Amino acid sequence: MMEREGLLVLADGTVFRGVAVGADGIATGEVVFNTAMAGYQEIFTDPSYARQIVTMTAPHIGNYGTTPDDAQAANPFCTGVVMRSMSHTASSWRSRGLLSDWFTDMGLIALSDVDTRRLTRHVRDHGAMPAAIGSGTTEREMRDAATSAPVMEGRALALEVSIAQPTLVRTEAARRGTVVAYDFGMKRAIVDAFTVRGFDVQIVPADTPAGDVRAFNPDGVFLSNGPGDPEPLDRSVAAVRDLLGTVPLFGICLGHQVLGLAVGGRTYKLPFGHHGGNHPVRRIATGKVAITSQNHGFAVDLTPLGSGDRYESEFGEIVPTHVNLNDNTLEGLRCPDANASSVQYHPEARPGPNDAQDLFDTFCDRMGVS
Repeated sequence: MMEREGLLVLADGTVFRGVAVGADGIATGEVVFNTAMAGYQEIFTDPSYARQIVTMTAPHIGNYGTTPDDAQAANPFCTGVVMRSMSHTASSWRSRGLLSDWFTDMGLIALSDVDTRRLTRHVRDHGAMPAAIGSGTTEREMRDAATSAPVMEGRALALEVSIAQPTLVRTEAARRGTVVAYDFGMKRAIVDAFTVRGFDVQIVPADTPAGDVRAFNPDGVFLSNGPGDPEPLDRSVAAVRDLLGTVPLFGICLGHQVLGLAVGGRTYKLPFGHHGGNHPVRRIATGKVAITSQNHGFAVDLTPLGSGDRYESEFGEIVPTHVNLNDNTLEGLRCPDANASSVQYHPEARPGPNDAQDLFDTFCDRMGVS
């Protein structure tokens, strides 16, 4: 079969050439890089990657094929994938198909044979930016598509990927209670993390009012991961403010950012975000370091509430709990008076290390269920 040339054109005009190995067409999105060595199918189906083009820094992708068991959603949410080398064989007893076939079946545009080292350095030096990816068109058309693509700031993408109606997922273990989960773009593994611990999970849309959440009489409320800018999520932030102090709360990723805004902090765009399964995070209270799975482009800043180690909000003291050892960004917070906490990373992993799985058990303890 004749190879099809594919292009990735960044908004600043930089061009990367490769071989098209997925669906035909052109797509746009913010180009980012992920440093995970494995777990590519989980990454491509993570709703947090909505409207992004994912560059894998690991040089060889696809060697263990694909399986529905690894999918974190029914379909991929990223708009494109860039790789150095894609495997054309699959060596795993779990595999149900080749990655190239999965790309085509899912309608996902993907490029192989790209100089991903140069691309990663470019994004690291110049920041994540809009880009166009595709094949079968001219470089001029790709440049026009890249320069007209929107930036990530100001985009409430969580509202686009959230479920439309409340959905209940029942536990198959001995039932301990009910968690209401705000779906900002929640991965399947997060639901599993609660159901395996004996909780029914009542999933609700991202903009669900607090009163509707209380009607489910939950033992706790969970704020999920998700894509885009947290600041436009006014109704979500208002709902969390209304819930604070009335029910135990736990947030991760975008949920951490929503909680940070709800208590009076602010958020800001990171130059190229944190994407991968090898990010070191230190628990401030103990000094213990966990290697974490991360996928976000924004971070929380608590300086509107104070400075140093002392931050005060209308909900009581806000305690920074975790810090990223790569860039010293805030990775966790706690509001003791409101029984609320959050972390910026993914304790459920999938993919990634399991160093932080205990945070789900801690939340169960805070819910006071036996």
